Amino acid sequence: MTTDLKDLTRTVTAASVRELLSGRPRVLALGEPTHGEDALLDVRNGLFRQLVEQEGYRTIAIESDCLAALRVDDYAAFGVGTLDDAMRWGFSHGLGDSAANRELVRWAREFNEGRPPADRVRLAGVDGPLEISHAQSPRKALTALHACLTSAAVDAGLFPCTWHTLDRLLGDDEGWSDPAVMRDPARSVGRSTEADRLRVLADDLVALLDAQAPQLIAQTSRDVWERARLYGRTAVGLLRYHYWMADTAPSRMTRLLGVRDQMMADNLLALAERSPVLAHAHNSHLQREKSTMRMWDHPLLEWWSAGALVRARLGEQYAFVATALGTIRHRGVDTPPQNTLEGLLHALPEDRFLLDARRLSAFLGDTPPRPRESPWFGYAPLDPTHLPRIDALAFLRDTDTP
Repeated sequence: MTTDLKDLTRTVTAASVRELLSGRPRVLALGEPTHGEDALLDVRNGLFRQLVEQEGYRTIAIESDCLAALRVDDYAAFGVGTLDDAMRWGFSHGLGDSAANRELVRWAREFNEGRPPADRVRLAGVDGPLEISHAQSPRKALTALHACLTSAAVDAGLFPCTWHTLDRLLGDDEGWSDPAVMRDPARSVGRSTEADRLRVLADDLVALLDAQAPQLIAQTSRDVWERARLYGRTAVGLLRYHYWMADTAPSRMTRLLGVRDQMMADNLLALAERSPVLAHAHNSHLQREKSTMRMWDHPLLEWWSAGALVRARLGEQYAFVATALGTIRHRGVDTPPQNTLEGLLHALPEDRFLLDARRLSAFLGDTPPRPRESPWFGYAPLDPTHLPRIDALAFLRDTDTP
């Protein structure tokens, strides 16, 4: 069985991935089963460099705060600021501490040097300004959107409010970002009179942005317009997220998880309008299936992933490469049992390889291996029943392998 399985493997390269797809997708999604492992990010970096050099990709989008990532993009694309500042302020979730992420940004800056703006590599975040414990204030997104419209000299009489009105309604940012709200909805300001008013104003500002797009692009640039759209999406998404944080219904967490993935999907779709995108995030965000999670004392939560939402819009222009791995020994994830998918793949001699997921599914037959159980909450093994709806599977034998 092992010899036959080995025949299905190939090297993890852009060319190998391309052979498994019917064309060049607008969004090529590369998932990971855990966060914080540079070995997985090294695979991502190598694949992205090849996609840039061989397939014409110019954008990579990672699971990080979409607004903070603007600082990374400014440095990588235009040389604004320093690499140290980009890493310190341009990533969320601790991703700025990653040596592999630092190498990605350094390489992008070097690649972009001397190239015309339209041919430069761009770096983006697709996540909202959210953590598992709290969500940020919508202040940054709302006031930046207002400022973009002001910079285009849009008639003041068309604005639904002034900057000072926004500032007054937003109040103290601490009330929005209070981490106690995640456990106690009563502490949320998301359904206050001020928040309700802000939701209406955010909608009106986005509508004004759409109506004034020709003027904004002509008087500033398409980049400024795209950023303004990002600010608008983020403001509306954050206000919606805070609204549901104040909810007390049993469906509260399902709503919040769904809103987050909807924000990620909207950001990916906007990026795909500009150029083909390599998206990198957790498998659960990028899969075509519904995502599931157990959290605290909640029953199993289910919601549509960002990948499923993007796939619904783009069809075959969305492709998903999942990643599975064998061991994360420093996290207590040791050699996988032989009767699991990861165990079968771990028995092969190569450290990393790629497989056609659908051929692998057919090879395994009607009774796939049992799902692996993780001893560590931060790692999610691959569900073998998902293989028929995955385009390719990358496997990494050991995260500690140099």
